[in-house]
Amino acid sequence: MAQNVSGKPEATGPTSGGARWSPDWRDIGKRVLGVLGVILGVWLIYLFLSAFLPRWWAQVIGNAVDGSFAAGAWWGLMTGAVFTLVPVLLLALAVLSRRSWQVRSAYVVLAALFAVPNLLTLGIVLGTSAASHAGERILDVDGPAFRGGSAWGAVAGVVVALVIVTMGVLYRRRGARLKDLKTEQD
Repeated sequence: MAQNVSGKPEATGPTSGGARWSPDWRDIGKRVLGVLGVILGVWLIYLFLSAFLPRWWAQVIGNAVDGSFAAGAWWGLMTGAVFTLVPVLLLALAVLSRRSWQVRSAYVVLAALFAVPNLLTLGIVLGTSAASHAGERILDVDGPAFRGGSAWGAVAGVVVALVIVTMGVLYRRRGARLKDLKTEQD
């Protein structure tokens, strides 16, 4: 027990003077209401974005493609390839690099951000909401061949990324072997 200025023992902690500790219900109530408010806010944002994003993304693609089959295939291939290649390479850097956890976490966050266009397209293709169906109809009319081109581009992006990662790993191993051989010769 701590002593006060007069030298008498002073009670510390949740009990004071032998009284039992009772919770501060107002504080607990405020915290519970705060947590419920955050959960409600996140849920409302999710509902808004799930109704807005598929339609918006389909409109963006529809405006870029403008009903052209060739343009839809081209934009799909490029979108699928680039926004698959870059996230896979960033994830490989996060896993294979010898950097701090903060840098590796940044790689993961960047990979997630770069994957957003493909995730939006995937949400339209696999989604069951009214917004997803509206996005499909928009892409059927204004963005033909985009979904197929995007799928093929994603496959090409994964293949190219795996080749790049494999070559990098093999190059690093070769460098380590050459370094070991050089130290053995000396």
